[in-house]
Amino acid sequence: MGPSKGPWDTWGRARAGALKAVLVLMLLESTMAQTAVPKAPCGNGTAPQNLRQPGYVDDLVVDTGAGFMSLLVQSFLNTVQPRAFPNDLILSLTKDHNQFVLDPDTRTLALQYETGFLVCVAIGILYIVLMPLVGFFLACCRCCGNCGGEMYQKQTSSTNCWRRTLYWSLFVTTVVLIAGNVCMFKSNEAFKVSVDHGQRGLVKTIDNLQIYITDVPQQFSYVVNASYKTVNEVTENLDNIGSQLGSRIQQSFRGPLKPALDSVVLLEQDALKTYDLLMKLNGTMNQLQRSIRSAQANVTAVRDNLRQIILKPDCLNCAQLEPELQKLTVDTTLVQPNLSGIQAAVDEVIKAQLKSVADDFLDSIPQRVTNDTMAVILTTKAQLKSIETQISQVADGFQLSALHNLSTSLDQVKQEMKRVSGDIQKGNHIKWGVCVTISCLVLLVVVCNILGLLLGPAGLSSEADPRERSCMANSGGTFLMMGAGFSFIYSWLFMVLVLLLFLLGGNLYTLVCKPWNNGELLQFIDTSGLVPSLPKHVTFGGIYRDCRNNMPIWSTLNLSESINLEEELNVSKYTAEILQQFENTDIALPTITLLSPEVHNQLRNFSDKLKEIDFTTTSEQLTNITRINLNTTAVTLDAFAIHQTNLGIKSELNDIATDLRAIQMDMETVVFPQIVSFEPDLLSLQSLPHGTAATLSSEVGEAQDFLNKNTMQIVKAESRAFLNCQMQLFDAYVDWAMLMITKEVGRCRPVSGAVDTVAMIVCSNVVESLNAFWFSLGWCMIFFIPSIIFSIKLSKYYRKMKRADEFNKHIVINQIPRATMLKY
Repeated sequence: MGPSKGPWDTWGRARAGALKAVLVLMLLESTMAQTAVPKAPCGNGTAPQNLRQPGYVDDLVVDTGAGFMSLLVQSFLNTVQPRAFPNDLILSLTKDHNQFVLDPDTRTLALQYETGFLVCVAIGILYIVLMPLVGFFLACCRCCGNCGGEMYQKQTSSTNCWRRTLYWSLFVTTVVLIAGNVCMFKSNEAFKVSVDHGQRGLVKTIDNLQIYITDVPQQFSYVVNASYKTVNEVTENLDNIGSQLGSRIQQSFRGPLKPALDSVVLLEQDALKTYDLLMKLNGTMNQLQRSIRSAQANVTAVRDNLRQIILKPDCLNCAQLEPELQKLTVDTTLVQPNLSGIQAAVDEVIKAQLKSVADDFLDSIPQRVTNDTMAVILTTKAQLKSIETQISQVADGFQLSALHNLSTSLDQVKQEMKRVSGDIQKGNHIKWGVCVTISCLVLLVVVCNILGLLLGPAGLSSEADPRERSCMANSGGTFLMMGAGFSFIYSWLFMVLVLLLFLLGGNLYTLVCKPWNNGELLQFIDTSGLVPSLPKHVTFGGIYRDCRNNMPIWSTLNLSESINLEEELNVSKYTAEILQQFENTDIALPTITLLSPEVHNQLRNFSDKLKEIDFTTTSEQLTNITRINLNTTAVTLDAFAIHQTNLGIKSELNDIATDLRAIQMDMETVVFPQIVSFEPDLLSLQSLPHGTAATLSSEVGEAQDFLNKNTMQIVKAESRAFLNCQMQLFDAYVDWAMLMITKEVGRCRPVSGAVDTVAMIVCSNVVESLNAFWFSLGWCMIFFIPSIIFSIKLSKYYRKMKRADEFNKHIVINQIPRATMLKY
């Protein structure tokens, strides 16, 4: 392992650098994490978006199978070292490295703590010393024909029983050796895989930490930039104060003015409708009068002709037609309503443009607000810049500049790991090859035992003379002797390796891995004062536990003890000044008179003129016209014509009847439809509300009183509400920033994840596989002792002897004559 010492030292430095970076990160990190974002106040603010959650690499460490013997090895190590973690000893050695040499009490404490290890080391040294000595003397004795070296085997009745006992004893021992040898191969492979995957796992861990570190300034900048957005939004609202505050003031006025404005709209609609009806009625009335006069002229001409016929002497009984003659008339005295007065009144109302007066007042508000607040807006913008500067300085209290140095350190560690990666892989491969060789040498002993156990019984005949044993049986015995010889040759060397790895892996487990798993190591770091720069109110154990729960750095590091975040984000002094400046600013709106006396008179005239229209007479005249029916007279004339003897008179009467029917048809097709279309318009004009003007005057009066009394109060109230709304944007931002920093900032699970990854790589993979290897190797070395004993003793039952006893299994027993009784 000598050639790989340099790379392993470099790997140790890289790993120490990574652990140091993790500790520094746990002290300096403060990041943002996403959380529920509060709604923007007043409905006109843009709430900050959720923070971006960085993506981390998962599955940093894979299961290498190194823990298959962990329970057994840990049970052994806990038996060897049952003492608690030596806080005082490590603390004294940490403060002064020479104290172990200079202070006898420190040496005593160290020896007491390592008592179990020292006992195991003494046993191992005894094994290392005695195994080659015993092997040497045994070899010498066998060469001299002693200690079983003499090729002679005494044959007794228990020979087969002893052989079977030795056989099964060696068989069980060989099975145990096989199990230990398999564990050696498996743990060696697990160590190799642990180192390979451990490198990749550490690289991924550093990548996660760098992602975490890189994301910290970005997320913190997002929080600070959110303040810039708030300042810009408020600035933009102030730049548009005319439209925004002006619209609020307009809305405050529109409510009280709504009844008056609605009445104005209705009055204007009525005026326009009246105007349209008047225009339509004038046209219809003129056309109707022309049609009626034309019909009257036609009827008059027919009546004159009929009068001449009646006066003729040849006309029989024509005097009876005088009543019909009187019916032949059309009343053309159609009285047209006096629409000229109402027409003039309507024109005056339309020209007054009542709604435009209120609209002009409301429309002028935004520009007046802009003009009157111009000076205070400039001062307020300067205050907003001060707020922006104060919030941007909050980042200075979190020492974010240290993150750059930490990222640089991690880069250096990563580069160093990449540089030594090839050497580590090479050293790991050499170590793997050495361990495979050792495992194969142990396997060689096992194979020799197996061959001896197979060939010996296979070639042995219990009836055969020991001098005439088969070659197969003799080979079995030789293999057993070879296994014992190999065991003497290198078992003591392997025990040296077992002791070295035992001291390394055992102490790593008892001093690092075990106290880390039960929390004693973190407790020692917290109470030892080894990290003097750590604040008193912060412990590494608390940091680790909080980070495992993905807690924010604010609570994990108790930053409230060193940073007064409320004071850092307190912008109330600026907002109070802004509010005071706006309170001292007057927004003077123009004086407005919604309804002048002249317009009031015009409205009254319009209402009065509308009442003066005589709709009844006109309606009655139109009804009378529609009742005219000339066809009845025509029927009467036809009846008189039948009794006339004078054909000329008869023909004239028939002609007059025909003319009357034609006139009636003309009236039904021309006059009557005009009357039908004229009457609805007349009824519409008649149905117009006469009290609209009076209602308008009342409502406009109330609106005028409201404006005279409340204009200034409304402007002040809406200005205060608008400004409070803008200030609430800052309050909302401060609340959001406080929530982010104190509840969601720096969720440090990547930090605890990095520590857990290093602990898993070192303890769960590397140390476990290392301990499993030396434990398996030591296991085999211990069982080499009974293997040697059983192999040497059993080999003599299979090897070919040079001389043997003459032992006859068939003993001839002479029959003893039965005693006979003498007769007396």
